[in-house]
Amino acid sequence: MQEVKAHESDLSHDMKNYRDYMSYFSFAEKKGYSGVGIYAKRKPKKIIREIGLPLFDSEGRYLELMYDNISIVSIYLPSGSSGEERQTFKFEVLDYLLPYLKKRMEENLPMILCGDINIAHKEIDLKNYKGNKKNSGFLPEERQWMTDLFEGLGWVDTYRALHPDATDASYTWWSNRGQAYAKNVGWRLDYQIAHPSIKDKIAKASIFKREKFSDHAPLIIDYTI
Repeated sequence: MQEVKAHESDLSHDMKNYRDYMSYFSFAEKKGYSGVGIYAKRKPKKIIREIGLPLFDSEGRYLELMYDNISIVSIYLPSGSSGEERQTFKFEVLDYLLPYLKKRMEENLPMILCGDINIAHKEIDLKNYKGNKKNSGFLPEERQWMTDLFEGLGWVDTYRALHPDATDASYTWWSNRGQAYAKNVGWRLDYQIAHPSIKDKIAKASIFKREKFSDHAPLIIDYTI
C-alpha cells in the first residue's frame, strides 16, 4: 500500500491485524501525509525503512521486508505536479535510486518493488500522451529513468512482461477531475518491478477495477515463487 496518510495511533486493531496477516508500515513524520505499508503472512527476518536519502526517508516512502529468498518492497515516489520544488526533489530521488537499485541487484537477493512510481513510461501508458509531454509524470527525463532501469539495469516491468501491448486496460490512476475514471482517461503509474531472476516466475497480471477504492486501482501480480 502507498499513501496511507496515517500514523500508528490512527490504525484500529482490525487495520493492524487483518485476518491472518501481519502488518508493517513506514509512516511520514508529517501527519496525514504519504506513508507505505505491507500486509504479509510470513514474518520477515529484517525490515528496512530508510535508503539513506533524508527527506525521502522522513516522508515514509520506503518499506522493505527481507526474507531468506526474497525481498518485498512497498515504495512511493514523489509527485512533481505541485511545483518546481517537488519536481526537483523527484529528480533527486530518481538520481539516488538508480545506483541504489544497481547495488541491490548485485547482492543477488531477488527483490520486487511494488508501488506508485508516479511515472508513465511510454505513450501506451497514458491516454493523453500528446498533451502531457511537458507535465510531471511523463517528462522525458522521467521516462528515460524508467528506460535506464528496465533496459539498462535489467529490472523487469512485470505487468508489461505479460501484457506488452495493453493500452486502456493498463491504467492504474485517474484524475478526480473531468470524469476521468468514467471516460477511462488514465495513466499507468503503479508498477511491480522485479529482479530479472523472477521474470520467468510471473504467472498472472491484472488491475482490480470491480470496486473503486481511491484514484488508484490495485495492481495484482501472481508469482510462482
